[in-house]
Amino acid sequence: MPFYLLMNTTLNVAAHADEGSGVWVAQQFGAFVLALPIAAAAAAAFPLVRDLEGAAARALGAGPAGGPLPSTDRTWAARARTSCWFVLHVGLGGIVSGMTLAVPPAAVVLVALPFSARLRATELPWVRPLTLGHDGLAPLAAALLLALLALTAKGAAALLARCSTELLGPTPIDRLAAAEQRTVRLALRNRLARELHDSVGHALSAVTLQAGAARRVLDRDPEFARQALAAIEETTRRAVAELDDVLGLLREDGDGSTAPLGPALDGLDALLDRTRAAGVPLDASVAGDLGEVPPMVSREAYRIVQEGLSNALRHAGQAPVLLRIDVMADELEIEMVNPVVAAPARRTGGGRGLIGVEERTTALRGRFEAGTDGSRWRLHVALPLGSGNR
Repeated sequence: MPFYLLMNTTLNVAAHADEGSGVWVAQQFGAFVLALPIAAAAAAAFPLVRDLEGAAARALGAGPAGGPLPSTDRTWAARARTSCWFVLHVGLGGIVSGMTLAVPPAAVVLVALPFSARLRATELPWVRPLTLGHDGLAPLAAALLLALLALTAKGAAALLARCSTELLGPTPIDRLAAAEQRTVRLALRNRLARELHDSVGHALSAVTLQAGAARRVLDRDPEFARQALAAIEETTRRAVAELDDVLGLLREDGDGSTAPLGPALDGLDALLDRTRAAGVPLDASVAGDLGEVPPMVSREAYRIVQEGLSNALRHAGQAPVLLRIDVMADELEIEMVNPVVAAPARRTGGGRGLIGVEERTTALRGRFEAGTDGSRWRLHVALPLGSGNR
C-alpha cells in the first residue's frame, strides 16, 4: 500500500488530462503496476522480508513444509527469489483485493437492476457490457461475477502455494547449514553412545563375573567372596565416576569447550587390576613411556583397551587374555589376544563395541584389525602419535 499510494500521488501530480472516470480507473491500474518494481526492490534490500513472508505463508497453510526458519541465506540469489515471491504475492493480492472491493457492490446493483427503474435510468457504463443490453440477464451476470471472484481467489491461493516451496523454501545454503547441524548432533550422539558403551558396559561385564564367582564360592570360601564384593564396590564406584564424565559431554561452557573426556592410559593399571579381580588371567606388557602419548590418543587408547577387555569378559569369560601395548616413536600399537570359545546366545542390541573401536581408530587416522586367527581372537590397533592427534 505505501508503494501504491506513492505512485498514485506521483501520477496525480504528473497528470494533465481531464479527470474523467476512464482516466481515474487507468490511473489506479497504472499506480498499481508501477508500484510492483519498487516493492520488488524493497524486498531484495531487506533480507528479513523472506523470513516474514515465509512465516506468513506457513501460518496460512501455503508455505513450504521444510527448511530452517528464519533463513541463513543472505545471498543475492536468495534475495531475487524473495523479490519474485513478494511481487507475486502483492500482485495477486492486489487483484483479489480490488475484485473483493468492486465485485460484491456490482453484483448487488445487477441483482436489483431488473426491479429498479431508477437504476435502469442511470447510465452506468459497465452495466451494458455485462448484461449484453438485456436487463433480464443482470442477475445471471451478478452470479458470474461472484463465481469469477471465487475462482480468482482460489486460483491465486493455489499458485502461491505451488510457488512457495521454490521461492520461499530452503536454499542450497540453508540445506547445507541444516545438514551440518544434523551432522554435529549425530556425531555427539555417537560419541556419547561410544563412551557409555565402553565405560558402563565394561563395568557391568566385570561386575557380572565378580558376582557370579562370589555366589559360587560364598559357602566354602567366604574370604574370596568378600574380596569379590569389594571389587564389585570399587568397579561400580569407578563406573559412576566415569558416567559423570560421560554425561559431562552434554554440558558445554560459554566458550563452547566440553567437559573432560574420561580416563586415559594413566589409569591403565587400575583397569587391569579390576579385570583380574573379575577372575580373568591377564598377561599385560607395556613397552615405552605411556606418559609420552598425546592426551587425545591416550584417552582413546584407554577406551580401546577397555572395550577389548569387555569383549573378552563377555564372550570368553575367564579365558586368559594377552595384552601388548607398544609406544614407538610415531605410533602406539595395541594388541589383544584371547582364545575363541563357544559363542554364547546372541544378545539383543549388542555388537556395537568393535564398531566403536573402529570409529575411534578412524577418527585418529589409525589402523584397525579384529577377527579370528586360528583358535584365537585377535584385536590389533595402531594409532599415530603425530601433531594432528594432540
